[in-house]
Amino acid sequence: MVGVALPAIQHELSLSTSSLQWVVSGYVLGYGGLLLLGGRTADLLGRRRVFLVALGVFAVASLLGGIVDDGTLLIAARFVKGVAAAFTAPAALSIITTTFPEGPERNKALSIFTACGASGYSLGLVLSGLLTELDWRATLLMPVPVAVVALIAALRVLPRGAEDRAEGGHDLLGAVLITASMLLLVFTVVQAPEAGWASLRTIGSLVAVAALLGLFVFAELRMKHPLVRLGILRSGPIVRANLGLVILMGSYVAFQFVAMQYFQNLLGWSALGTALAFLPAGLLVAVTSTKMGDYADRFGTGKLIVVGAAALAGGYAIFLGIDSTPSLAGMVIPGMLLLGVAFALMFPALNIQATNGVHDDEQGLASGLLNTSGQVGGAIVLAVVTAVLTSGGGETLSIGSLRAAIVVSLVLALAGLAISAIGLRGRRVAAGEPDASKVYETV
Repeated sequence: MVGVALPAIQHELSLSTSSLQWVVSGYVLGYGGLLLLGGRTADLLGRRRVFLVALGVFAVASLLGGIVDDGTLLIAARFVKGVAAAFTAPAALSIITTTFPEGPERNKALSIFTACGASGYSLGLVLSGLLTELDWRATLLMPVPVAVVALIAALRVLPRGAEDRAEGGHDLLGAVLITASMLLLVFTVVQAPEAGWASLRTIGSLVAVAALLGLFVFAELRMKHPLVRLGILRSGPIVRANLGLVILMGSYVAFQFVAMQYFQNLLGWSALGTALAFLPAGLLVAVTSTKMGDYADRFGTGKLIVVGAAALAGGYAIFLGIDSTPSLAGMVIPGMLLLGVAFALMFPALNIQATNGVHDDEQGLASGLLNTSGQVGGAIVLAVVTAVLTSGGGETLSIGSLRAAIVVSLVLALAGLAISAIGLRGRRVAAGEPDASKVYETV
């Protein structure tokens, strides 16, 4: 929802383009940096308990973000909100994957769950356009009553079985190492456009990230109860699902940022007009996503991901035709419809593939890995795109810089298409197949 409100926030709080990025990246920093810890915490402390506490914190952080009157405080509130989401998201997904058995029943549940997520992500742009016309603060405050209603409902309907805890101890060393490495990685990539990708600061931070990750792997291989059982990464389908979400979310978060700058700052469209431009994609996702579980049962997740990746690349390719007088019928609507097809196909399929064959006591871990992939991918690609947009050394946007930024998303989408196509050639886990757990254990 914050996407459409960014230009209004920038104007009222007098933020530069690089500072404005932190309204998005502050959330991503907290979210992406703590997802693995959040997922494993849900497994160990009880998914229902973690979900309820984190959702309460999310509501409070949303309230604070809507009432502050300083850019730094807004970014801080967004960071706390991201931290809360880092515990809420994997707990929510793992509640579903442990409540419904693997196969058609879980696929249907996941398709409904991901339809809500994808529809909220897309239609949130439209709703925020309406609210931003009133006041950008209304956009940031809107999640408060929604979260409160969800919290009250969760107390009544979430199964008590979601309080079950996985066996094992708390890997404090692993938690510290992976959290520090993820936070430093996200911080480094979002700061790189300002500090310089080749600067000593950026290179030194990346070296530190590599060292922390190396220590994390070393520690996990020797822990009796590791935070992340590294054997989960031996599954080819799970690895490809995580790479797929890196590409889907990374390319789209970056594209959304570029589109907001193009429609509002370059063309002078209103917040509502910009939001309506995204409506075709949002409606398509909302209408079709709930059917994706049936399609996954019939065709397998791999084929859905390939077709979705092709649609994603096609949508970005169409938007390379941006100019000062864009055609709604020739560019905006067809491009958005293709992006909607991509989300409708890929988002549910990636969630199904990433959690198939995973034992119940590691569903939080699998969910945390998947969400981490999406958020870290978004942070990295957004940082690259911001660097492209500001490469001229000023704040003035041009058609050329916007096209170059869209090329980044297009290249990523093509890479995703290649990876997903390669996955179809080998042995894959298709939704509903009885041998899914065997493939997971042996790939």
